[in-house]
Formats: sequence, C-alpha cells, structure tokens
Amino acid sequence: MGEHILVIGATLLDTKGKPVAGLEPGTSNPAHIRSTRGGTARNVAENLGRLGADVYLISAIGADLTGEQLIGPTADAGVNVENVLTVPDKNTGVYMALLEDDGSLSVALDDVRVMNHITPDYLRRRETLFEKAALIMMDGSLMTETMDTVVELAERYDVPLCADPSSARLAYKLKPFLPSLHLVVPNQVEAAELCNVDVNDFDPDDTQELARMLVKAGVENSVITRADFGLDYATSDETGVIEANYIEKIDNTGTGDSVTAAIMFGMLNDLPPIQCIRLGAAAASLTVQTSETVVPDLSLDMLYDHLIV
Repeated sequence: MGEHILVIGATLLDTKGKPVAGLEPGTSNPAHIRSTRGGTARNVAENLGRLGADVYLISAIGADLTGEQLIGPTADAGVNVENVLTVPDKNTGVYMALLEDDGSLSVALDDVRVMNHITPDYLRRRETLFEKAALIMMDGSLMTETMDTVVELAERYDVPLCADPSSARLAYKLKPFLPSLHLVVPNQVEAAELCNVDVNDFDPDDTQELARMLVKAGVENSVITRADFGLDYATSDETGVIEANYIEKIDNTGTGDSVTAAIMFGMLNDLPPIQCIRLGAAAASLTVQTSETVVPDLSLDMLYDHLIV
C-alpha cells in the first residue's frame, strides 16, 4: 500500500453570513459574519491531517496575504503543503455563503479561477506523489483536462480515487469519470445532477435510489449527504441510511468535506465500508455543530465518541 493520501483541489477563504432576525430583500440585514479556512480539497486535507493521516495537498493560491493566512494553519494541522502553487498577480479563491437562520445554506458564490493553474503538466511533474499514494481525492474545482490526468495517473498506479463535486454547478465535470471512482460524496442536489435526474422533480425521500444509481454507473461506494446531514449510501454489497445525530445545526459549511475525509481515513486503515461510512456520519454530526469549517480539535477518539451504531 502507498505511503500517503493525495488531495487535489481548491483552497478558499470562506466568508459566511448568518442573519440574526431573518432576511429582508433589497437592504442590509443584521448578521453574524465571519471568515474561515475553506475549499473542498483543503477542508478534506485538514480533516485528514487532524485525524493523523499523512496527507499531501496540491492546490493553488494567489500571491497575497489571504493565501498565506490559509496555508500556514493548514500546514499546522498536519498537511504537507509543499505542492501548493502560489500564482503571481492572481487572487486566492473565495467562497461567500449566505446562511439561513438554522445554519443551512441559502445561496453561495465562489471564485476558483486560480485553480486553472493546476494543469495536467503541473500534475505530471509530481507523478511520484501519485505513484506512492494510498488514496487520491479530487474536487470539482479542477479543469476537466486536469481531472482526466488525475484519473489517468490513479489508474496507472492502481490507486483508489475519491471525489467530491464541490457544488451542483460543478458536478457535471465528474460524470465522465464515475466508473473510475472508488468513492463519491455528493449532497442530494449534486447527486441528482450526477444521475441526470431533474432536481425539480426529485423527491428527497429517494436519496437512497440516487446512491444505487451511482453504483450502477460504476462508482464503488456512493455516500449522499441529506439536507439534515443524515447519510444515504450504496456499495456493491449493501445500501442503507444513517440518520442525522446532533443537538443543534449551527453551520453546515464543510460538513460534506468532513464526511469524505473520515470515510477516507477509515479506508486508509482497512476498515469495512460500513464502518468507514459510520465514521463519516460521526464527522458530519460534529462539524454541523460548529461555526468552523473544520472542527478545530478533531480527533479519532472524538469520532468514535460520536459514532452512530
């Protein structure tokens, strides 16, 4: 087995606003606003680093203070950031989210243009990282041609490949690569997009069917996060549901990323698929109860304390 987990994708500044007394259109609304480290791939990498995995991040930032403020703490969390590209005269990516009163997402904007500098050539110059990896993960911020190179290198070295669409509007990029994925972790809307199901006609109670459709499309393990952050899953051997288990939903930003990371950590340690998915559910229940994108003191003991049996 390889030596590390390789994670490829966005590093972003997450700026999130949560109204204190509802939203009134066309005017400024009192809110709690804060900024934290973000980006799907970066979040996954930080979660893995805090769990004790040997994890390498390939990403891109601008040559600005924002990028420095994101990468320093990411490294402090145990992530190898030597292959994060700093691009002169470009801005570090940003994600802006408007949350509902209960912490669920209302609408968001993202700017990941700096990720266009993670090219197929940039990856090929780091081919040894793929060769020595135990698992590889990519997110939807990558260009399609870069994703194609990730898939090619993962297959060349027989390394299981995991993916997160990052958003419903980026999910289309993953469709051609579903048969190559060992794991995919979309939310309900992203899963519907991956399965070519009309979201307007989608019944949220049919999430398990979407998980089965992804497996039929070639994915080995599909785990779909629901709006309440329970999980529906399907593998080649079984399907099931793990209900949400938390006291209060504070902020759901980064919750799906924590699911991906915890499942990958379980896979790295050769746990059975259902045990890996239960670790993912525990990570979701922890992350949704904090205003941070990644639980600051995340540990394996904490995951097992919140394991849903």
